[in-house]
Amino acid sequence: MDNNRLILAVVISVIILAGFQFLYVRPQQEHYRQQVLAEKLVQPAKPDDTPENAPVRNRATVIGENPRIRITTPELQGSIDLRGAGIDDLSLVNYRESVAPNSPEIILLSPAGSAPPQPAYYAEFSWLSADSTIPLPSAQTEWKAGGKELTPAHPLKLTWDNGQGLLFERTIAVDDHFLFTITDDVHNNGASPATLYPFGLVRRQGKPFTKDIYILHEGPLGVLNGTLEEYKYKDLIAAGKKTTDSNGGWIGITDKYWLVALVPPQNEKLTAEFTSTPAANADPAGGQFQTDFRGSPVTLTPGATTEHVTRLFAGAKRLRLLDHYEKQFEITHFDHAIDFGWFYLITKPFLYLLDFLGKWFGNFGLAILAFTVMLKILTLPLSVKSYRAMARMKALQPEMKRIQERFKDDKARQGAEMMELYRREKANPASGCLPTLIQIPIFFALYKVLYVGIEMREAPFYGWIKDLSMPDPTSAFNLFGLVPWTPPVSLHIGVWPLLMGISMLLQQRMSPQPPDKTQARMFMLMPVVFTFMFAQMPAGLVIYWTWSNLLSIAQQWFIMRHAGVPKK
Repeated sequence: MDNNRLILAVVISVIILAGFQFLYVRPQQEHYRQQVLAEKLVQPAKPDDTPENAPVRNRATVIGENPRIRITTPELQGSIDLRGAGIDDLSLVNYRESVAPNSPEIILLSPAGSAPPQPAYYAEFSWLSADSTIPLPSAQTEWKAGGKELTPAHPLKLTWDNGQGLLFERTIAVDDHFLFTITDDVHNNGASPATLYPFGLVRRQGKPFTKDIYILHEGPLGVLNGTLEEYKYKDLIAAGKKTTDSNGGWIGITDKYWLVALVPPQNEKLTAEFTSTPAANADPAGGQFQTDFRGSPVTLTPGATTEHVTRLFAGAKRLRLLDHYEKQFEITHFDHAIDFGWFYLITKPFLYLLDFLGKWFGNFGLAILAFTVMLKILTLPLSVKSYRAMARMKALQPEMKRIQERFKDDKARQGAEMMELYRREKANPASGCLPTLIQIPIFFALYKVLYVGIEMREAPFYGWIKDLSMPDPTSAFNLFGLVPWTPPVSLHIGVWPLLMGISMLLQQRMSPQPPDKTQARMFMLMPVVFTFMFAQMPAGLVIYWTWSNLLSIAQQWFIMRHAGVPKK
């Protein structure tokens, strides 16, 4: 029957998703874990821009080699090297590497020549010219500083004279969060005209370890000509270079939670490039990745002055902050730095709502519970209709069994009699699937929010849940920590996944069973399959699904009792 085929298709889809989780996602997670362990033991190849006889050095050693200007803001600390005047030393004051006490701050940027675990990652700003005889600022330029510290209240002014009539002035300002404004002025005090191109880059040494899963992009990206362009590290290694001419836009490199992006003037015609340079020893984990832009040419006649403003975002991808910058500086689709995916139109509002509720309750776990209640209220009319249909189907089960017994040797007649029964009683066996179908886009959107939203990072619930964006850390296979043994990833079945499986089983027992015995057995396996599948998903998502199931059980019990379905 068509309805049976629909139910069977839903079950098979769930099994496929479960298989994907076991056969692909979990191995990827274990592979990523092994890579992280290897990173702590093995030093990648030295950067390409480091001389052969100059090995990479400790980050602190590199920072201490040249005079620097201190950066101090409510959310950043670091320094600017007066040689080159790039942004190459930043750590995030309010973000730590883990939930452990005294965990170190996230180090975002490191100067050229820095060794792992904080390899070189920095932004530079300069000018280009087709005339190779014109000395221009470079990474070796010694700038003169007009201050001793960069703070939101005190911008930093730098100057450099090229000795041939061009005076370069750079003013670096920073706000209270993660946005730098770099204003480059050039004064032509010489006797000859000069044509210059504004230029900026973000450079990263070595390929960082990434999970490389389909729901998250990590690597070079940008919005050019109003369109999001994303390049995985491995794809850029294969391509070598990607070039796009654009009117405005922005470019950068993103991690799961952090972004380093250049924002040139939005009315400027520019050429953006994404490049990969292999390591000298052909190590695939080495090499160099760069995103850069070249602006429109400017011809400076004698006595003329030009100005170019570039903004640099270097920090956490908080949605409200990205939207604020997008609106304030008219940055096209700056929120696309967060990988919202196909469900953008519901994922982004979900993140806004959960962020609001989390601040309201002071706990993102409570925010998820309140969010679930709100969804249940919004979908109540559909749920009522569905549960009433399920109640009607459950009331018809005795008659359905009689038809099955009477025509057990004639499947065609059995199907025809079943369809006649549904028509006569105005029952629809597929309508009971409606609550599940409604939850599918909600589930994936919420999964995205919990996985990519930094607002959920290290957000605790109660008890043993210290980070809602991570799986439940407990496991039934070591009696939830009572046995001193760490089970493999495949056996990490925590308390919340078990509660979710039990809630699914209870909900299943309240629903009418499929008339076909094979389908009924497959449905009975679903709570077990989901328990194992959800064990490695973010705890916040498991809490949502469990709480949603409990609310559905309460709704279903109330509606079915009022619909006249007798208790077993």
